[in-house]
Amino acid sequence: MTQTTELSEAPEQDEQPEQPARPARRALLRLPHRAWSVAAIAFVTIIGAAGFASLPGLLIDPLHEEFGWSRGTIGFAVSVNLALYGLTAPFAAALMDRFGIRKVVAAALVVIAAGGGLTVFMSEPWQLILCWGVLVGLGSGSMALAFAATVTNRWFVARRGLVTGILTAGGASGQLIFLPLLSWIVERHEWRPAAITVSVAALVIVPLVWLLLRDHPSDVGLPAYGADGPPAPRPAPRRGAARRAVKALASASRTGSFWLLAGAFAICGASTNGLVKTHFVPAAHDHGMPVTAAASLLAVIGVFDIVGTVASGWFTDRFDARRLLAVYYALRGLSLMFLPILLDDAVHPPMLFFIVFYGLDWVATVPPTMALCREQYGEDSAIVFGWVLASHQVGAGVVAFVGGAARDAFGTYDLVWYGAGALCAIAALMSLVIQRVPGAKTASATV
Repeated sequence: MTQTTELSEAPEQDEQPEQPARPARRALLRLPHRAWSVAAIAFVTIIGAAGFASLPGLLIDPLHEEFGWSRGTIGFAVSVNLALYGLTAPFAAALMDRFGIRKVVAAALVVIAAGGGLTVFMSEPWQLILCWGVLVGLGSGSMALAFAATVTNRWFVARRGLVTGILTAGGASGQLIFLPLLSWIVERHEWRPAAITVSVAALVIVPLVWLLLRDHPSDVGLPAYGADGPPAPRPAPRRGAARRAVKALASASRTGSFWLLAGAFAICGASTNGLVKTHFVPAAHDHGMPVTAAASLLAVIGVFDIVGTVASGWFTDRFDARRLLAVYYALRGLSLMFLPILLDDAVHPPMLFFIVFYGLDWVATVPPTMALCREQYGEDSAIVFGWVLASHQVGAGVVAFVGGAARDAFGTYDLVWYGAGALCAIAALMSLVIQRVPGAKTASATV
């Protein structure tokens, strides 16, 4: 579906002499639907958010060396960040219904900039927990995947799986951009300039969001992409955002599908953000690999993550989301089982194979999970997905702490890698037993 300029839609007058030329003029003035530009702004915003998520794994060794804090203590601060990232998401989705996407996302970016900037003055562990754990966690949670779900649900009827995959890939794109830069800054100029860099990046995005992002298609006089008929009126703001978020949770929690989705997604977070994103760099460094090289490998995961996530969105539009999730989790668990024997002081072909294989699977789980929430919970699906995402981040937070504590206790991360691989096998089984809603349309029906 496309939109046209006012010139192309002006009523034709009888006195106008060149009637045959008008169809050609209208064709020349056809523009892409505004939904795609809104998705592009959301994509850029999510890229920026990835910068905030990329830094914690690079701070573990520098903070340990400068302040003498244990890796478990630093991991706890990261776990608070990850847990709040997830727990904030459902409330942020409800707040976007109440106040609009622009206001919520712009405020979140300011909170992130404040939290990241204040870390340069810290001297005690509680300050790390407050600044990076609480402030950055709350801010980044407001731009979590529930933000992507809200944009997709409002602006798209067709191609939802593909758009979900593209927006999810924004996190991988940001990781690809920020990780090498931040690792270089940490290695050459210590960690404080890196924290300032992510704070500045957050502030730079604020005017972009405020000026260019729109809340609803009706704001610009258009129907959603792929919708039939005239533009739907803008829905009235829904009051009681917190109450609505809790009500959606109470309703969804009475279904078995919610617990299966939440449990599987908790394992997803544990095996990605909590383990690999947080502990891969220090684990590789334990084996003698330079920090910059390890961070570059993590960034390369982001390259293939983009491919895998966009492809997963395309698959989700065409195949059963349950089977897709089962395949993704099973392959991820298999790859994690091999990681302890692949880590070395240099980058070898088997390690590169792991990076490619794992990268393709990193967040490929998001489009089918979001599609299942949409199928199961209808208009509350963005909020319910926020709660499912909360379980993802709680799982990530638990493993971020457990991984650091296990390294302190055993001097190695090996047991954590094996445990995460076993959990992924359980997530694959959980995905297969999710029940389809009677009468629900298949994904391909919206292609």
